[in-house]
Amino acid sequence: MADHDQDQKTEQPTGKRLDEAHDRGQFARSSELALMFPVAAVLGVLTMTVQSTSRDLAEYSVSMFSRFAVTQVARDTVTIQLSELLLVAGRTVGPVLLAITGATLFASGIQSGFRLTPNVITFKLEQLDVVANFTRTFSKSAFVRVGIDLLKLGAIGTALWLGTRGLIVDPLFSAPVEVGYLGEFLNRATLLFLTRLLLALGIVAAISYSYERFKTHRDLMMTREEVKEETKQSEGDGRVKGAMRRMARRLMQKQMLSAVKTADVVVTNPTHFAVALKYERGKDKAPVVLAKGENRFAQRIKALAAENGVPMVENKPVARLLFAMGTVGETIPSELYQAVAEILAVVYRTNRYYFHRLKTRRMEQGA
Repeated sequence: MADHDQDQKTEQPTGKRLDEAHDRGQFARSSELALMFPVAAVLGVLTMTVQSTSRDLAEYSVSMFSRFAVTQVARDTVTIQLSELLLVAGRTVGPVLLAITGATLFASGIQSGFRLTPNVITFKLEQLDVVANFTRTFSKSAFVRVGIDLLKLGAIGTALWLGTRGLIVDPLFSAPVEVGYLGEFLNRATLLFLTRLLLALGIVAAISYSYERFKTHRDLMMTREEVKEETKQSEGDGRVKGAMRRMARRLMQKQMLSAVKTADVVVTNPTHFAVALKYERGKDKAPVVLAKGENRFAQRIKALAAENGVPMVENKPVARLLFAMGTVGETIPSELYQAVAEILAVVYRTNRYYFHRLKTRRMEQGA
């Protein structure tokens, strides 16, 4: 049944499906890759710090054994010795621990795309489904996983065998050597083993991660019906947003038409544009755009202005610039101060009775 469902999935996963899968923690992850980075970090730290670490350990050992016979065992001396031991251990082990922590976080970040997946830690009832767990245990992916684990075990065993074969012929096992040679041998053996282990893990990690990417991508494939349903939902969201934008536009137009009644003047194109302006001395720093519109809405502004006796002035270039540069509710651009001031001067001179009534109208509407 699962194979039949997989055969139906012929479409590439959409961006929405990929994002949702990532939030659930469904992305390619390889434990071998997560192990390879800490091993590489340890190898790098040991390569850079082995000499200084050996020197610190040697100095501490010489200092401790040289004072051992003359140091009395007391609370103060034990505290001092423990402090020295912790300090040396911190300098020795600290860089390795920091490297392992940083490498582990980096490996996780690479696999997750450095994105948080908080939904991964949530408890799901499906995890208690015995049938589903049994199916996953004996699925094709589980057998592939076993094969990769066997490959990993073989790679590590091979690295150990090759390293051991090269080291058993060392003079340490067949002839007397100096004590200092033992430290050199241990250093060389550790670095050699880690290098071989890193190479083996790199090969296994490449195979494992490639398979996980393939498996995850295959699992996220979609049927044509799922793509159609997601597209329908996206279009539905688009229709809702479009309806909200249209509603907001109608509300704004209604507010603009209501404000036209309190305008000082309406500057027209005369047929394409109409811009209503207001200016109250002592209140406005410059004329304010109350409403603006083009074509049919411009005609509605003009009709409402005529109905309420608002003066209208035909000035094509000024009307065009006011419509293009002006913002409803804000003052006009400074470049138009002079032109609008001349229009208002004419309007104030020829429509005194209108402005006498305008004060009362503004007080009634709270403008």
